[in-house]
Amino acid sequence: MLKRIDLRGGGRDPRRLLPRAQLDVSVAVERIRPVVEAVREHGYAAIREASERFDGICPDVLRVPVEAIAAAEGTLDPEVRAALLESISRARRVHADQRRTDHTTQVVPGGTVTERWVPVERVGLYVPGGLAMYPSTVVMNVVPAQEAGVRSLVVVSPPQKENGGLPDPRVLAACALLGVDEVYAVGGAQAVAMLAYGASVDADGAARCEPVDMITGPGNIWVTAAKRLLRGVVGIDAEAGPTEIAILADETADPAHLAADLISQAEHDPLAASVLVTPSVELVEAVERELARQVPATKHAERVTTALTGEQSGVVLVDDLDAGLRVVDAYAAEHLEIQTRDAREWALRVRNAGAIFVGAWSPVSLGDYCAGSNHVLPTGGCARHSSGLSVQSFLRGIHLVEYSRDALREVAPHVVTLANVEDLPAHGQAVRARFPGALS
Repeated sequence: MLKRIDLRGGGRDPRRLLPRAQLDVSVAVERIRPVVEAVREHGYAAIREASERFDGICPDVLRVPVEAIAAAEGTLDPEVRAALLESISRARRVHADQRRTDHTTQVVPGGTVTERWVPVERVGLYVPGGLAMYPSTVVMNVVPAQEAGVRSLVVVSPPQKENGGLPDPRVLAACALLGVDEVYAVGGAQAVAMLAYGASVDADGAARCEPVDMITGPGNIWVTAAKRLLRGVVGIDAEAGPTEIAILADETADPAHLAADLISQAEHDPLAASVLVTPSVELVEAVERELARQVPATKHAERVTTALTGEQSGVVLVDDLDAGLRVVDAYAAEHLEIQTRDAREWALRVRNAGAIFVGAWSPVSLGDYCAGSNHVLPTGGCARHSSGLSVQSFLRGIHLVEYSRDALREVAPHVVTLANVEDLPAHGQAVRARFPGALS
């Protein structure tokens, strides 16, 4: 089921050979550009037209009534409620420890620089609603924003025919549990445009979604394209691609566990990537037997099969774990499992991954829901330079520069010199003006 890539013997650049889903976001940008521009110009009417075209439904009033959010919580299955509350509790414990504190450095007597950490004022959180519903994504976006001190949070999620044009009731219930009451039944590129530009959200223009400063949350290629197009109008967390898992394993790993974990990511999307990296041919054969047994028994067998047999998935054979480590660092997976002997030691050597799951008892699905970590992570190799969503994502560092007269006077000649070197004499004059006749 999984194609094999044999990198044994070395000498080849793994980046060029590793499987990866091919998405042309630039093409998608041009496809959604008219939708985004229409929302900017026409607001509600354009949002409604796009929702009817792409989702097949659009409520007359886009903002979800507060009563509907409360009702969704009230009808939530008790087991689901308990699981969501546990997920929220664990996420809060982890994210509360991420909050940065202001720090003042005395550079010289009378001269200080203070770095203040200030939260973004208003954030829009996108919650997908396509092949699956994601109340857990509400948790993973809202909790770090709240812990950062974001004052205004708005959630958007596509309307669902089976819920009378409202977002999925479990998504609404998660919003209620987190105290978020501004929710819109809008999805796709039109939702991103609404968040970025602001728009009227009912037919007479009386109600309005105010523009946000930042948009976070995963979505399909159209959502990603809209985020790319509007980056700069608003801040974004990342351009999310299809989900991916890589597993570095040796002969001690349980093939049943590995197969189950590969399947767990493959069920997200036909473009989801599942990659096994190992020096053990025997393990590969055992995993293939487990996949043959487990895939037909899973609910989304067709979707899983498409993902596992796609160009983005496969087995990478390596000479040893050191070579495997080089491969997974080159791949920079969204989710990386280490299932080897001395797993923690190998995990600590990894440099590129969105999140690392150490040992047999830390599967990716734990991180998706109840580990306390965040599951909004960089994809497509972006873990080489980017991090997952966290409290820091919603904070901006602002420097306060405070110098006394004497402190400025002491450094003034250096400022003037550097200004002249860069042929910006007015910069130097801005300092000279404060000390008439004192600086040559």
